[in-house]
Amino acid sequence: MEKLLIVYHSRTGGTQAMAEAAAEAARAEGGVETILKRADEAEPDDLLASDGYIFAAPENLAAIAGVMKAFYDRCYYAVLGKIEGRPYAQMVCAGSDGENAVKQTARIAKGWRLKIAQEPIIICTHAQTKEEILAEKTIPEEELKRCRELGAAMAAGLAMGVF
Repeated sequence: MEKLLIVYHSRTGGTQAMAEAAAEAARAEGGVETILKRADEAEPDDLLASDGYIFAAPENLAAIAGVMKAFYDRCYYAVLGKIEGRPYAQMVCAGSDGENAVKQTARIAKGWRLKIAQEPIIICTHAQTKEEILAEKTIPEEELKRCRELGAAMAAGLAMGVF
């Protein structure tokens, strides 16, 4: 059975809700084992044991969140040359933009020689003040639907051998 690994980091709940929505839909799709793992717990062996990936992170200060970056730093060289050609997708929870986090993750994926399977999802919370940025996030249902669609598509693609 193919394995889909969803690695995420979330401090205020937005990215976690996105990752959980993708995982829920991937599991409902069937035919693929879906593993949801926090970035601070994910290891190179998790990447090596999986056939496809969804990376989900908040954008902090116009960059991927530090915990997600630490995951990439910890795993990058251990899997380099060993996961080439595997499909990936990404989701970003941002206050205003998200584009730089997308670019950073895409650059890391390019180094790993992963194949982009879905266009990135950026969900903008419009959090601009200190209070809004630090507050717990609630992602609207219509945005979570996009995350579910991405999770289901990744699972279906892996199960059918499309990737």
